[in-house]
Amino acid sequence: MTPLVEMRDIALAFGGVKAIDHVSVDLYPGEVVGLLGHNGAGKSTLVKCLSGAYRMDSGQILIEGQPVTITNPRDARAHNIETIYQTLALADNLDAASNLFLGRELVSAAGFVDDDRMEAETRRIMARLNPNFRKFNVPVSALSGGQRQSVAIARAVYFNAKILIMDEPTAALGPHETRMVGELIAELKRQGLGIFLISHDIHDVMALCDRVSVMKNGKLVGTERVADVTEDDILGMIILGKKS
Repeated sequence: MTPLVEMRDIALAFGGVKAIDHVSVDLYPGEVVGLLGHNGAGKSTLVKCLSGAYRMDSGQILIEGQPVTITNPRDARAHNIETIYQTLALADNLDAASNLFLGRELVSAAGFVDDDRMEAETRRIMARLNPNFRKFNVPVSALSGGQRQSVAIARAVYFNAKILIMDEPTAALGPHETRMVGELIAELKRQGLGIFLISHDIHDVMALCDRVSVMKNGKLVGTERVADVTEDDILGMIILGKKS
């Protein structure tokens, strides 16, 4: 099977400091790859090259086997790459439908914003992702953390994301909410999306990911199948910067 994404030999320096030092990772359809490492390890910087937030100095990105150029977030979106940041980038005073279509509103033939159609489309995508979601007519500020994640994920999926970058998706969530996000991720996998999941939490990665890539000081320590390693193995890679 051709990977959804291949990042080959990616390098990026800031003022002489090697933020990413010739790192290669890949991602397959229906797979979750966790990116783990201490703060400053390079994991967020690496995926920012994929999301178009940073321009890499050298290396190559392939999407479904084809070399692509990604220099800004618009390029990334054109290749069906969406990022769900830890902050979620939601407008707290607006409801789910208004957030889902924020900046991409549906309009009627007369040129007016079509609120009814946007709500119907939001209900349709939510039925697919999170059938228990009911709070369609309240500001998202009134939603729980897991429900807010649902809205951010629905926005990405509605606009045809094939590749999702999720930044600390369960940070500051309780056990129930964390379980909800886990169910959302499992559903996205079933639909064939590929997910890069950035996390500090080894438990999260072991529970949600198929493979894990560990980074330290801008370098890739290694990539392992989660089924083949223990939490202690991963912890050793993070701390020691090498495989045990």
